[in-house]
Amino acid sequence: MIHDVIIVGGSYAGLSAALQLGRARRQVLVVDAGQRRNRFASSAHGFLGHDGASPAAIAAKARAEVLAYPTVAWYEAMVTEARATPEGFAVQAGADLFRGKRIILATGVVDELPSVPGLRERWGKMVFHCPYCHGYELEKGRLGVLGTHELSAHFATLVSEWAAPGQMTLFVLDGFEPDAEQVAQLAARGIRIEREPVVAASGEAPALNLHLRDGRVVPIDGLFVHPHTHQAGPFAEQLGCELEAGPLGSFYKTDATKETTVPGVFACGDNSVAAGSVAIAVGDGVRAGTAAHRSLVFAR
Repeated sequence: MIHDVIIVGGSYAGLSAALQLGRARRQVLVVDAGQRRNRFASSAHGFLGHDGASPAAIAAKARAEVLAYPTVAWYEAMVTEARATPEGFAVQAGADLFRGKRIILATGVVDELPSVPGLRERWGKMVFHCPYCHGYELEKGRLGVLGTHELSAHFATLVSEWAAPGQMTLFVLDGFEPDAEQVAQLAARGIRIEREPVVAASGEAPALNLHLRDGRVVPIDGLFVHPHTHQAGPFAEQLGCELEAGPLGSFYKTDATKETTVPGVFACGDNSVAAGSVAIAVGDGVRAGTAAHRSLVFAR
């Protein structure tokens, strides 16, 4: 069987794309390995109609809605290869090979957290990447940003909107130092700079303890980190899709229709938009799904 579209990744962007194609009665296969980027978080915010809901519950409800369309199928496996064929594309998932006329990459990205013991265990619980998603619930408390790169001072200035006055700290890790202009900007916002490196994180919600190299322990209510990212899977190289470099990782280069530099290959969600938002991923999936459908209707 040759599917009209194979979607690699069944999280919010992939499911949203599948929904558009299912409603167009196209034969769609979604291949997913259950590695949602936000699987560590207990709640999602900022997504209209689902504010505060469990990310897993949102994904499960979306999957049930999409699979109610008879032309949409689901296959649970890790995709290891995607390549072009005379008919379109072939996708290797587990021991099975699937063929499709179009392919949508909705694989997300993988977060690379700083190597601070205790940080990963608290990712999505007391350590966050997005103040719009998690800042409100921290109740204008004591907040921090872990400074790891040149955008960290800018990020701390933004996050301070969710902190109590005078309760915002930029914790500087080895290898990063804000310049004079950034220092002045932080001072103007009442943001403290802590230059003693964080060597460990401990504690349970609602209190997070940051252990500094000099032995001090700084209690805060929430820590924000802009992690570096990398693409989930080798598909850009396998298919020949061009990536474009961002300040924290590379992303699929797409046009306004979400088509990559390879005709017939589309990318949507976090792998092509530096956002990390459920709402943005869903909207991006709509664009990719409808564009993939139009490409089938108006075949080149």
